Amino acid sequence: MNILLTNDDGVLSDGLQKLGEALCMVADVYVCAPDEQKSASSHSVTINRVFTINEANCPYAVLAYEINGTPADCVKVGLRVLNDKGVDIDMVFSGINHGSNIGTDTIYSGTVAAAREGNLCGVPAVALSVDSYSPEYYDMAMSLAKKTVRRVYGRLDSMTLLNINVPDLPEKDIQGIRYTRLSTMEHREWLQQVIGSDGVKQYEYAGTPVKWQGMPDDIDVVAIKEGYASITPMQYDMTAHELIKEVEEWRIDK
Repeated sequence: MNILLTNDDGVLSDGLQKLGEALCMVADVYVCAPDEQKSASSHSVTINRVFTINEANCPYAVLAYEINGTPADCVKVGLRVLNDKGVDIDMVFSGINHGSNIGTDTIYSGTVAAAREGNLCGVPAVALSVDSYSPEYYDMAMSLAKKTVRRVYGRLDSMTLLNINVPDLPEKDIQGIRYTRLSTMEHREWLQQVIGSDGVKQYEYAGTPVKWQGMPDDIDVVAIKEGYASITPMQYDMTAHELIKEVEEWRIDK
């Protein structure tokens, strides 16, 4: 079995290394990851410039590459380069991300977008994140990665990704696993002004979640906040199917 591994934190991140060390125990691992931090890249791809592909040092991988592109670029390029070498990829894994990817955060996430790009290229995919920007504990995420390969390969179709999030706790302290849906988590957002060294006004974007209490137990953010790992199946078909007939009745064509 062949797995393509990528992320949005960069090829040198601890999360990528930990995931590679776990997955190489159950499959042949190939890496194509950004050469630098690319968090919040969403599903952007590089179309206005050329980019480079270089070999990377990932001891757990059969072959490893780094590119100066986005996470979605990495999946596109990785699949193409490996296919040219006669390697067919069976699954795409993206992570382990430093920070959760839950609720509406999945829209902005480069980690989730890389997994989605796997789907768009016809490959089942998994996005894996730990709920901390500086994780201390990877053991549960690594364990779930191996179990996911064993349990879902051959069942997970190429239109679906599994979005897995894990609290930053020792595995023994995690309450269990909940199979969840995405939340519509609200944020308090603001622009913060910063004066650069040259005196020019600059701005940085920031925000904090402000509401999750009172949400149902089957919501991903609630699972994480209550000490559970969450697994959410996601698809790239964003059609509001239940509204098609209603919109038709609005008679916009008249």
